[in-house]
Parts: sequence; C-alpha cells; structure tokens
Amino acid sequence: MCQDCGCGDTNLVPLELQTRILARNDSVAAHNRAHFSERSIFSVNLMGSPGSGKTAVLEATARLLGGKTLAAVAGDLATDNDARRLEKAGIHSKSITTGEACHLDAEMVHHALHDFDLTGVEYFFIENVGNLVCPAVYDLGQAVNVVALSVTEGEDKPVKYPTMFAKADLVLLTKVDLMIHLPNVSMSAIEDAVARVMPRPRIISIAAQDRFGVSSWIEWLSDRRERMNTLMLAAEHA
Repeated sequence: MCQDCGCGDTNLVPLELQTRILARNDSVAAHNRAHFSERSIFSVNLMGSPGSGKTAVLEATARLLGGKTLAAVAGDLATDNDARRLEKAGIHSKSITTGEACHLDAEMVHHALHDFDLTGVEYFFIENVGNLVCPAVYDLGQAVNVVALSVTEGEDKPVKYPTMFAKADLVLLTKVDLMIHLPNVSMSAIEDAVARVMPRPRIISIAAQDRFGVSSWIEWLSDRRERMNTLMLAAEHA
C-alpha cells in the first residue's frame, strides 16, 4: 500500500487529502490523454495480478503486429525486468520503478513521457504494477482499460476485486492452454463472475505462448483505435 496516498485507507491518509490527490491525478491524466490524442496514439492501461501474463501478452502483440510502431512503459516496484523483455520483443520501452507504490499514477506516466520519443508510435501500452486493487482507481490518460486475468488465479477474482473489472473495457483471459491441468476450474464460472461485475462484459481468451487468441486481441485493439480516430476527426470537423 502506498504511504503517500494510502490507496483509499482513511486511517492512513484523510479523505480530504485523498480527494486532492485524485483531483491532481485526474488533471495530469487529462494532459497525458491530450498528449496521446494529438499524435493519434492509442493508449492502453494493461492491469492484472503479478504473473497474470501482462508482459507475455505484449510480447505476443509485438510478434503479430510486426510493422506497427509500439511503445510501452512498465511499472514495477523494484526492477526493470519487464521493460527489458519488451525491448527484446521490439517494443520501445521504459521502466517506471515505483519503490513502495503499488500502482502507477498519471504523474509517473507524464514524467516518463518527457524524454520518450513517440514519433510514429501507433499503440502505447502502460503495463501497470501487478495488483488487482489500486491501479483501478487512478486514471493515467489511457484510451482503454484492459485487465489480464489468468485461469490459474481461480474463478472468483472478478467478484473479489469488482472495482478493477467494473472499470475494464476488456478482460484478457490468459493462459487458457493450462485449462487441461486445472480440472476444478470452469471457464463458464469465470465468465459468469466477470459478467456479474463488468457493465459490458467483453472477454477474449488467450494463450500468449501458443498465439491462441492473439489475433482476436489485435482485432479488438485495431477496432478501438479506428473508433478513437473517427471520433477525433468528427470532433475536429465539428
């Protein structure tokens, strides 16, 4: 839990101070969003538990998108391991080391963008710190929220952490190739749990190592980016 914001715990940080922190965060997030929009960059806040497969999904994304220009920041408490993996996969990446902070905030992303060359970038991924609680609270300036949920995490995670899934535009159900080793886990039960807390349930099953479902994920990204650009053009004409 963050010592600066308390992550919602009013015993650590008073509600009034939390409100001011979130207001400041939202202001910087709006600046980040404008920064991305001006360059027609589609930004994705990718969240999920530690080990849910976030980095593997982005590696698979880079392999399939090929000629597209991708960039990313990867948040972690203590290492730059994920950013180095993404660089090897062909994604221009930078690490955000948070120390004790269990999530990224808009200021961290804004600072990372200061000397980040975004020339020609079409997709910008924000790989958040592994956590199913705090990242859901902070707007980073992203176009969409995506949650990676591994089948190995069990069937009840969406109902145990409803805020995360309630704010998601898409759930990537990862590591589905391991289902044959999980006789007590039901895909339908996971889907039902997501539907109970996600206003507009949208799930794509994926096995990053086998590339299963990756094309569907790419299609979703492309569709949402096209919709964003269409809305931007309409706003300009208006």
